Amino acid sequence: MHYNCCMKLPEIFRDVLWSYEFTSVDSERDKRRIVINTINYGAWKHWLWIAHEYGKTTIAETIEGAPATEFRPGALKLACILFGAKKPIHASRTAAARS
Repeated sequence: MHYNCCMKLPEIFRDVLWSYEFTSVDSERDKRRIVINTINYGAWKHWLWIAHEYGKTTIAETIEGAPATEFRPGALKLACILFGAKKPIHASRTAAARS
């Protein structure tokens, strides 16, 4: 893992984070959103980047800490296999926001 806290995301993530102001995305602060959006909408090159930059353990923890409703079912299944994560429980997004 070669993660740097102030690292700017590569331009290839602009499409994955289409609903966010890309220039204000912080790779550390917004790590959860970057991982979830990559799993849901990213291409293989995005998956490789998050695996390299954040590491398998961090991604697995992010998956397990998010409600299952945050993910597209097929993408979640693949991510759990690739990153060794346990499938998150089905919980409302409101419950996740409270924690």
